[in-house]
Amino acid sequence: MFGNLGEMAGLMKKFSEIQKNMKQMKEDLSRTEITGNDPEGHVEIRMSGDLNVRQIRIDPALVSANNPALVEAACSAALQNVLIQFKEVSAKKLSDATGGLNIPGLT
Repeated sequence: MFGNLGEMAGLMKKFSEIQKNMKQMKEDLSRTEITGNDPEGHVEIRMSGDLNVRQIRIDPALVSANNPALVEAACSAALQNVLIQFKEVSAKKLSDATGGLNIPGLT
């Protein structure tokens, strides 16, 4: 009957450790900078790991082409690229924070 108490105590300790690691992960992510580009390199978006946009750079040649659809497509591609990289970085940091433990709703 009391054998499970040791397991429970171990789980509670692990949970406390994961909570601490998750807090550290959030802080680390906020200091992380992720850069995404469109395939041609005309648009660059830099954002923090907590998804705050820090800078958007658009090549003046792209704007001077006077083709709004091209500018929109390049911006969309750069945004998609930076979000994909964000997902990869955050998944890695989450895995590190949880010790590789797959927790439903977090991954």
